[in-house]
Amino acid sequence: MVVRGKAGISPVVATVILVAVAIVIAIAVAFWASGLVGVFTRFEKIEIQSAYWDGSQVIVIAKNTGSSPTVVDMILVNGLPCTSGLNDALSIGQTRVWSVSVGASCVRTGGITNEIALHTTSGKTYPVAVLVP
Repeated sequence: MVVRGKAGISPVVATVILVAVAIVIAIAVAFWASGLVGVFTRFEKIEIQSAYWDGSQVIVIAKNTGSSPTVVDMILVNGLPCTSGLNDALSIGQTRVWSVSVGASCVRTGGITNEIALHTTSGKTYPVAVLVP
């Protein structure tokens, strides 16, 4: 039995509907993907703003300029651990001050340039040189 006289949607209307649905899905996928990119591109970066000898110890001032919080777990002086066991968290944009005293395995005096480095739990090291008279 053939049914005549019944009309479906025209091919033009069907094409317009398919294109509109495809555009809506593409926009949704684009917003979802841009959210994922923001999550996976976070990074740690500590910027040492100042490091100086104040007469009895080295003062280090650093700021977290990255897009992820970080934790400083150790201060190295001339490549050797001087202050270990730290758990100093730096949130995004936070500035912190550390002091490193003169010691047998730490800061050396007498016109020597000491390399002070902040070590983080992610394994990165941020060095700065300080002249100690």
